[in-house]
Amino acid sequence: MPASALAMVIVAALLHAFWNIVAKKTGGNRHFVLMGSLLLALIWAPAGLWLGWSAVPHWGWKAWAFVSGSGFLHLAYFKVLLKGYRVSDLTVVYPVARGTGPLISSLLAVAVLGETLTVHGALGVLGVCAGVFIIAGGPSMLRASHDPVQRARMHAGLLWGGATGVLIAGYTVLDGYSVKVLLLSPVLLDYFGNLVRLPFMLPTLLRDPPGFVDAWRRYKWHAVVLGAVSPLAYVLVLYAVRVAPLSHVAPAREISMLFAALVGGRMLGEGDRGQRVLGALLMAGGVVLLAV
Repeated sequence: MPASALAMVIVAALLHAFWNIVAKKTGGNRHFVLMGSLLLALIWAPAGLWLGWSAVPHWGWKAWAFVSGSGFLHLAYFKVLLKGYRVSDLTVVYPVARGTGPLISSLLAVAVLGETLTVHGALGVLGVCAGVFIIAGGPSMLRASHDPVQRARMHAGLLWGGATGVLIAGYTVLDGYSVKVLLLSPVLLDYFGNLVRLPFMLPTLLRDPPGFVDAWRRYKWHAVVLGAVSPLAYVLVLYAVRVAPLSHVAPAREISMLFAALVGGRMLGEGDRGQRVLGALLMAGGVVLLAV
């Protein structure tokens, strides 16, 4: 992987962990995704208009199909991720999601984009699986079996984190194809994908206007972070995909798990931080092996 791509991936990982921690502080509020998308459309409008003025009129049906597919997959990702944050801990949902996502992404990159993985992949899979087990509770699962509330919370984190990982793999490969094969601009892909999904989020507002107003009052600055930082993190990843194999970039970006495990447990008061940091290190080692 070129040094420039690695640098973009590291910065993107820091930004990704940051906005996920901010999102967790909203308690998974159901209006938060819409708030973030509205602000994304506003904050990134100058870049979208500047880059899209000459490019978008030349998009054919295939480009719009991939942009729309990306928008819907990202919408499903945000919805499932925030549902996980409502029912479990960030340090369970986030690492499970970010651990399963690169595994599936790498396999799909081989099948769809014709990329290859080395024999290190098998060791990487073991490292990631071991990290998932430890972060999700590991040995403490035995203790949790005597506490129905804790057991249910952990199992919910595994379920919603795994579902988020599947969606991550889906949009990663779809967007990778868009920027590598269709040569779409990463900024335009993310910006217009957001515009495509925005109307489908409005029913949430229409069903509960007072709830939206209350969420805006309480979480507007959290939504500013989501609208400004989340696209930047992902656009950096897409630019890295342009110059490096997707099967390398997808696992490498999961170093964001380290930042989330270190910072998330301290800021959010979630327990077993040492155990989860150990799991994150195993997962990071696994994804590094996958990226070799």
